[in-house]
Amino acid sequence: MAKNISDQLVDMLAKAGVKRIYAVTGDSLNEVNDAVRRSGKIEWIHVRHEETGAYAAAAEAQLTGELACCAGSSGPGHVHLINGLYDAHRTGAPVLAIASTIPSQEFGMGYFQETNTIKLFEDCSYYNQQATTPQQFPRMLQSAIQTAISLKGVSVIGLPGDLTAKSTEGIFSSESNYSTHPTICPSQEELEALAELINGANKVTLFCGIGAKDAHAEVMELSNLVKAPVAYTFKGKMDVQYDNPNEVGMTGLLGMSSGYASMHEAEVLLLLGTDFPYAAFMPEDNKIAQIDINPQRLGRRAKLTMGLCGDVKATLKALLPLLNTKMDDSFLKKQLALYDKVKKNMKIYVDDYGKERAIHPEYVTSIIDRLATDDAVFTVDTGMTCVWGARYLHATGKRRMLGSFNHGSMANALPQAIGASLADPSRQVFALCGDGGLSMGLGDLATVMQYNLPVKIIVFNNGSLGMVKLEMEVSGLPQWQTNLLNPDFALVAQSMGIKGLTAVHPDEVEPCLVEALNTDGPVLINIMTDPYALAMPPKVEFGQMMGYAETMYKLMITGRSQEVIDTIKSNYKHIASIL
Repeated sequence: MAKNISDQLVDMLAKAGVKRIYAVTGDSLNEVNDAVRRSGKIEWIHVRHEETGAYAAAAEAQLTGELACCAGSSGPGHVHLINGLYDAHRTGAPVLAIASTIPSQEFGMGYFQETNTIKLFEDCSYYNQQATTPQQFPRMLQSAIQTAISLKGVSVIGLPGDLTAKSTEGIFSSESNYSTHPTICPSQEELEALAELINGANKVTLFCGIGAKDAHAEVMELSNLVKAPVAYTFKGKMDVQYDNPNEVGMTGLLGMSSGYASMHEAEVLLLLGTDFPYAAFMPEDNKIAQIDINPQRLGRRAKLTMGLCGDVKATLKALLPLLNTKMDDSFLKKQLALYDKVKKNMKIYVDDYGKERAIHPEYVTSIIDRLATDDAVFTVDTGMTCVWGARYLHATGKRRMLGSFNHGSMANALPQAIGASLADPSRQVFALCGDGGLSMGLGDLATVMQYNLPVKIIVFNNGSLGMVKLEMEVSGLPQWQTNLLNPDFALVAQSMGIKGLTAVHPDEVEPCLVEALNTDGPVLINIMTDPYALAMPPKVEFGQMMGYAETMYKLMITGRSQEVIDTIKSNYKHIASIL
């Protein structure tokens, strides 16, 4: 039988290493769906929402480093892809999105479900074109794939439904793709200038992002050589923290005072592969040098003394021979001592959980950290679960943590866990979901069940949009419309064929987690966590304290004094620890 365009699509995807397409089938995608069925070369993963498919594809791409694929059909399917594709693109995940469209002869006529894919996807892709002829399609597909894997981001190809059934035609361009791995390093003059800056300073701090993920050995050699504490971003945590005696934690909204202090007290701060976005946490009175493979990022987050374009690993290898060994380690010891104090304070609710009135989310996360394997994958919903993951999940060198770190979307943990589990079913996958996030994407529990994915879904059920509530409170606003009337998530899971467990007392947390890990297939644990748990930032500003005090006052005079009492009871140890 002669091949049609859909067959050609599947062949080229398989040749490019694509293992599956995450999609909701329908009308303009039906020929593609059938080609997948007939080929047997790749899987069709039937998600319940296209946004889930985009998130799952991005998670797979991040874990494997290879191209992943999702698809959406006509109009609504395109729009549903958008949020997940934004996240993939901002994360640097190589994802190809197939946007199947209305018949090409109806373009521009206001046809049923018509969307302009070029306009729609322009802001969340590196490649975004629409094919209309059999000659165009394979060339565009090759370019789309090549762009996604080369630039590490999203490519979108518009594919009219009528084109998918047409016969293929010969083309003169390549039908293969090429993965390249260039070494990029600053010039010798730049390296010597950076070495002079570092050699002339007594206090040096390293701040590492995801761009330093392949340079762990070089970062450690540099840290030991110049006696520098090592702070890191949330995205860089799992690749920097492990086997690192000089680490001092994170800074930023989810970080801790030790990471903040080490950066502000340094004479020279060296930014390695990070595009950390929160300027309020960056120092202004020291000298800052930045190394990034993308020169467009240099200087856009901080005032730099030096900015160098280069791969972190290659650059540090070239830099290290130019540096002098520092003998004075007093600055490093001071920062490590502060970090020890911070870690001791962080254990308050972990060690004293049995004496408290509610399940503390810190305790839950610490148990997950202890029970998880050395190569577990954690996905964390945006919001308070990010805080607990950032502070209580520890790196081993093999673990991975995925979240919506740049795009900051709700409801990312469950779909990312789907992609992670499909990418490697042999690994433990934990989806750390907020009750608000899970509620938003509840339907794709059915996808977990349909493919019997062994995901352990942990619901931090505090009955509220916790991070939004805290944001309002520190701004002096009494929380309003942040409370959630949740279903019984364990019963919802059971209705979908997933084992559902519930923990309402601290003593029930670990037995539930052990039971989940001893169960083949998916499990959801509905954990009723303390609704008054607070996440303290690394530096509490005076304005935040005043705003919080104002909020407590407003609650009291409006008849909500019990909320004030419960908040103080739940957090008095945290509050005391920072005073």
